[in-house]
Amino acid sequence: MNDQRLQYISSGETAKEQYNNILRALDHGVDWVQLRFKNAPMQDLQHLAERIRMLKGNYDFTLIVNDHVKLVSDLDLDGVHLGLDDMPIRTARELIGPHKIIGGTANTFDQVKRRVKEKCNYIGLGPLRFTKTKDNLSPILGLDGYKEIIDRCPNVTPPIFAIGAVNMEDITPLRRLGVFGVAMSKEIESRLQQPNYINSIKKLLYAKYA
Repeated sequence: MNDQRLQYISSGETAKEQYNNILRALDHGVDWVQLRFKNAPMQDLQHLAERIRMLKGNYDFTLIVNDHVKLVSDLDLDGVHLGLDDMPIRTARELIGPHKIIGGTANTFDQVKRRVKEKCNYIGLGPLRFTKTKDNLSPILGLDGYKEIIDRCPNVTPPIFAIGAVNMEDITPLRRLGVFGVAMSKEIESRLQQPNYINSIKKLLYAKYA
């Protein structure tokens, strides 16, 4: 994942919607995609992942998948994002090897400590606010919640990414709190008609904050 700070989490009710949304995001400068296609039949998800992976011939981007560790090995994807109730990170690491990306969800300080101990590559901490893109939503953190958790974090942790209805206006306050990057979904899809929107997000993410 190098120094990538913006992750696009795909959405769409059908494989066609998913593919088109991802293609549009790549066209506008997204360089890290998390394929998230909940409740899709495994065959459909695998076929979609294969199609998206083929886009690497035209775009330079990182491709991870939500939940499905086996797809990482089967299709040589770049990694996986695991929720708190998904496969343990240590088990996933044994299956896909040391060089693949493994991200882990967290909602509390204790869960952040758990993710640090599990040695994931990054932590998706959230949600910042209510979002319709995720069922069984964890308690909302808000900026105060991020501050409380980050202030208690050890000096050396995996990079923390804010998740859960993050928008552009949130980036500066989140970065000032110590958040490394953001994962966004609907916000990106709804703003792609705006010229240079992705570049504007990246400028905020890579700016220096005291």
